[in-house]
Amino acid sequence: MPSLQRFSVTSDLAGQRLDIALAHLMGATRSHVKMLIEHACVRVAGEERKAGYVLRFGDEIEVRPFAEPPARALPQDLPLDILYEDEFFAAINKPPGMVVHPAPGQWQGTVVNALLARWGWQEAAPDNLRPGIIHRLDKDTSGVLLVAKDPTTQERLSSQFKERQVHKLYVALIVGRLAQPRGEIHLPIGRHPSDRKKMSVHAHRSRAALSRYQVVGEAMGVSLVRMFPETGRTHQIRVHLAALGHPIVGDLVYGGVGRFADLPAVLRDFPRQALHARAIRFCHPTTQQPLTLWAPYPEDLRGVFATLPFVVEEQPTVGPSNDPLSQ
Repeated sequence: MPSLQRFSVTSDLAGQRLDIALAHLMGATRSHVKMLIEHACVRVAGEERKAGYVLRFGDEIEVRPFAEPPARALPQDLPLDILYEDEFFAAINKPPGMVVHPAPGQWQGTVVNALLARWGWQEAAPDNLRPGIIHRLDKDTSGVLLVAKDPTTQERLSSQFKERQVHKLYVALIVGRLAQPRGEIHLPIGRHPSDRKKMSVHAHRSRAALSRYQVVGEAMGVSLVRMFPETGRTHQIRVHLAALGHPIVGDLVYGGVGRFADLPAVLRDFPRQALHARAIRFCHPTTQQPLTLWAPYPEDLRGVFATLPFVVEEQPTVGPSNDPLSQ
């Protein structure tokens, strides 16, 4: 197959479903075409469309080849910032720009690839490209991530997440000022009705979602907030803040370029969402002792924080009265 195939919709194909027309144009089966669509290999007029999209005369269809996944995730010697490690699990400070596990379009350079090399595992099982993964962080979100070293530990920690026994603290830099210095955001979240890669509070099918917040400081058209997600919906913090009209600085998916145009250059040009998984509290999967682990801020966020006229704590002291996760 060539690197890219292009087709123009003629009058005899106008009005047909995308999958049916493309199967005809490519001389392929509908199941193969649906696989290409599901893996984002097909665009109509530059946009990803569903299989049932009705074509119009003159539509331009582009098809790129599907990259078959490797049989297994393979080890790669990549640097990892280890916050904690014992014989059962580890906590890493994931850098921005690093994907957690292999997936279409990103088979190398992930946390899983690095863990396989660090722990001497030769390769992941062919039916599991997420060995040890308990939860995820978005590619451009930095911060603390737990990973298990064996299936039993993975199951035990995953159970804590499912039972909402894990408490998480994120720090976000957002546009504007929230109406109240602290509060709760109760907005259900589901797949965006027209863009399957995004989430929305206006989805046809959604699930309850709750985020608590506390404002740390306000200046230069932005606010620094602590976020405490009580549920774990995809993109929850990003979606909730955007729904309030205060998207996270640098989040072009949920904020859009226009929302950042009036900010100082150091904020306007920040290259990713300014969101960091600062801390996590849970019980050790074997000893059951409570643990709270903190992830230092990455260099890019520290640089932005240095321009703000208020203090951003660097090394918190955790105790019964001052642990923000207990609020």
